[in-house]
Amino acid sequence: MSQTDDMVTFIQEHCLWQFHSRAWDRESNINGILPMAFQILTGETPKQETPDERCYFANANRLAAEMKDDLPWLEGLRKEELADVIDRVKDKIEDIAVKHSLNGELNQPGY
Repeated sequence: MSQTDDMVTFIQEHCLWQFHSRAWDRESNINGILPMAFQILTGETPKQETPDERCYFANANRLAAEMKDDLPWLEGLRKEELADVIDRVKDKIEDIAVKHSLNGELNQPGY
């Protein structure tokens, strides 16, 4: 299994934020949480000024901590390598949870 697939599987098994009821909400979570998780994993402190940023940070902080415990190969990655893995994970999660989701309610207007 590739590192990307390994991380996607981990997220699918442990994170509910990828399953919000609207496509835009799923995309916001994916695009808010994964970059912050990357920052945390690389020792940076993400910006937490807005309520959304604080919510993403809470999820990203937990995700980063759990991934460190369950995905030991993370420690061996350089920052550029981790950035590449996170980008591929983001694309794959968006593809699975948004673009090819079978949930017909994701894009219902007025929902």
